[in-house]
Amino acid sequence: MKRLIDKGLMFGNLIRVESPALIERYNRALQKLTGKTTGLDAFHIDISGYSPEVGDELGNSRYLNPNGVNRQFILLSPEQKTAPLLEATFSTERAILREFIEANEAQLFSLTARDAVLGEVEDTVYSLETPAQLIGLRYFNVAADTTGNHVAEAEKLAGLITRFRTDPAGWYDDALIGEMITLADKTGDVTRHPVKFGKTQFDAPDFWTSHFGGVYLFRTPRHKAVIGMGELLQGLPHDMISGTDRNAIARFLDVNGLVEPIVKARGTDAGAILRQKMDFILVSAAAELGLPIGAGDRRALRGVAGQLGSVLPREFEALAALLRWVEAGGAWPEIDSNHPAYFYTLRARPGPLRDLVNRLLAELSPLDVRQLFICHKELFYRLYAGWPEVKKAWVAEFLETEYQIDKAGARKRLFGSEPGMEEATETAKAPVPVQAGPWGSPRKSPPPPLPSRDPIDLVGPWGAVLRGRT
Repeated sequence: MKRLIDKGLMFGNLIRVESPALIERYNRALQKLTGKTTGLDAFHIDISGYSPEVGDELGNSRYLNPNGVNRQFILLSPEQKTAPLLEATFSTERAILREFIEANEAQLFSLTARDAVLGEVEDTVYSLETPAQLIGLRYFNVAADTTGNHVAEAEKLAGLITRFRTDPAGWYDDALIGEMITLADKTGDVTRHPVKFGKTQFDAPDFWTSHFGGVYLFRTPRHKAVIGMGELLQGLPHDMISGTDRNAIARFLDVNGLVEPIVKARGTDAGAILRQKMDFILVSAAAELGLPIGAGDRRALRGVAGQLGSVLPREFEALAALLRWVEAGGAWPEIDSNHPAYFYTLRARPGPLRDLVNRLLAELSPLDVRQLFICHKELFYRLYAGWPEVKKAWVAEFLETEYQIDKAGARKRLFGSEPGMEEATETAKAPVPVQAGPWGSPRKSPPPPLPSRDPIDLVGPWGAVLRGRT
């Protein structure tokens, strides 16, 4: 993994903490949450305040997320909102933390000027022991305060002030007045500068989790489903689809209008995308067979394709046929959902589920290493550890030179622009059109609906330096 770290492809864009004042605040919060402290004089943190160096020091990479649910966090500055989330167990965690920080940025800026803010992303489940408990994960509440309890004490002071103003005997209550003065010394003037968070509740009905071998829970589409990539899940009120049942997954995505063929997507250079996917497949095949890839450019990879000959991967041959259709008017290829290339030919439609669907497609087409890295980093890092060395080197070099230099542009070219929420909602609810497959002969009518049930810039590879405020 050192190669990825050196190139900024792992632990990238983290916030560096090196100020003694900030380290002292971090330790106060860490002590309160875990009972432990760090002796490091510099480290890096993600959006939640998790530090890989501190995790290594403590021998526990989950010191802020011990059960994989109810993630705890430490905020030293609102600047953390731009950092990634490491050791993610739910796809919604970073979005919730970022939205919380952005919605309460002014309050957090004021609070973190003198103390660390710590808290927890709470839900009704405290440990996941059975798959059925996943259904209880939908609404999340962010509970946060400083290590000195400024928010709680400010709320208490606000209540005392209300009592003082409304109780006729308040002017004569020396104990009440004394308590107000004591609290005001800690919180400041809460009447002019309220210390209270605004938005703290978040709805996350659709998500991926790493629990139970990897699960995708879709509750907002018309036809709900749970897709289990590992073990077979029991006790769920929605349709259970195994990650190995490609036909069922394809039908679920199709009837809900969640995907579109890359070659038919608006504003997409389908030929360039297909060629790049073919390169990824060739590199993987050559690495597995121990074949040299030379310089690793497209000319060298064409030579690899010639060496492979009759053992070219089926995915490569299918995408090559599709490329001929796109660029040379070749025959329309028959690529059904049983074909290993099927999910390589799709991308998510614009809408609120776009990122979750692209994560699922990345897991179903793991040879597309660029999409895997962008959409499902947890799986990318796990698979990377087992790749042949030649593939590791080629992929790291490609991502550094072809993706890192223009991340936003690459995402737009691959997945399209981010739609507005109103447009996204309409897209998600739009009726499913009669279409061709998306591959093969046109259908006369949409497939039969799935059964629907109710409730079912950078410092090294790390990032910007976070400087202390006194």
